[in-house]
Amino acid sequence: MPHVLILGIDPRAVPGMDGDAIRAALEQELARFGDHAIDASMTLIELDESAESTIVAALSEHSWDVVVIGGGIRKPEPLMPLFEQVVNLVRRHAPKAAIAFNTSGGDSVEAAQRWL
Repeated sequence: MPHVLILGIDPRAVPGMDGDAIRAALEQELARFGDHAIDASMTLIELDESAESTIVAALSEHSWDVVVIGGGIRKPEPLMPLFEQVVNLVRRHAPKAAIAFNTSGGDSVEAAQRWL
């Protein structure tokens, strides 16, 4: 069974978002991986100094086949340095994993499947 890690920003940490509703949708997407015989895990980071250590810990849990980097990390232009940091952490700590990008929290399965 392939192993997929999804990295994103914890929606509860973003002011003005309905974090609980978005978190519920992300959990539904995570459950959808099981329908495709894919073992998936999701790590949601806070936008603070704990982000790097949280990501490194998640990347070190398995030999990941694919790491999906969510749009919350890569789309907002002010987060470009974080996006670069995440890509480089994946390269360093999960060098055999393909890197995939979703377009929303609802198509992470399809993003991962492109590389499985």
